[in-house]
Amino acid sequence: MLAGAHPAAGCDGLRMAPGGLVSEVVDGDTVLLDSGLAVRLIGTQAPKLALSREDFADWPLAHEARAALAELALGRNVQLGYGGEEKDRYGRALAHLFVEDGDTPIWAQSRMIEAGLARVYSFPDNRRCLDQLFAGEAQARAEKLGIWADPYYSVRAADRPDDLLGRVGDYELVEGRVVLADRSGSRVYLNFGRYWKEDFTAVIEAPALRLFERDGFDPLVLEGALVRIRGWVDERDGPRIEVTHPEQIEVVARP
Repeated sequence: MLAGAHPAAGCDGLRMAPGGLVSEVVDGDTVLLDSGLAVRLIGTQAPKLALSREDFADWPLAHEARAALAELALGRNVQLGYGGEEKDRYGRALAHLFVEDGDTPIWAQSRMIEAGLARVYSFPDNRRCLDQLFAGEAQARAEKLGIWADPYYSVRAADRPDDLLGRVGDYELVEGRVVLADRSGSRVYLNFGRYWKEDFTAVIEAPALRLFERDGFDPLVLEGALVRIRGWVDERDGPRIEVTHPEQIEVVARP
């Protein structure tokens, strides 16, 4: 059962639209409405279920996450809140889900995050309401709720590149101190070790740098800072994460 949740608050500036009745909960971040519309709960990533995909295993706590979202939303009327791109390539609605509950609808994303049954997962074209979700995630992580008590979801150490190479293809949170922040051409590199061909690196390409500039966030000032990077780990001259928008970087401590 989900605990400690509260009605929707603080997620403003959305385009609100009628949703309908939740007829099925696919997993911890996807529901189907009675209209046939699939809704992906934008801003969150719950533990994934295999759902008949070959060579894919359920992530830890995936069934618990689906059960929790079903407890909250199945058979209930919902409203949809759009804050950016509204459809994905699969035709799913990308929306914040508000479950009708008397006069105070419940923000499903916030509840799942606060229960430790999802983590923040953002996109460059869908960035609203993330501050509130980050705050809920930080609290759940501090209290070791849900996924945060399972080593599968541990925050990884940036100074252990060999461990990160074992996580290539996974979505991870990686924490460490930026040894060097440097611009080369149209890219910015945040290096977490002195051997850039082996150590962990965060790479910010030109389109992302335009978002950083728009937000008044100069990534070059992060040199010496303790930061947490979230994203998909790949391998190119050591393990790395491509940063596509500012919210992928959390500053833990300034230099």
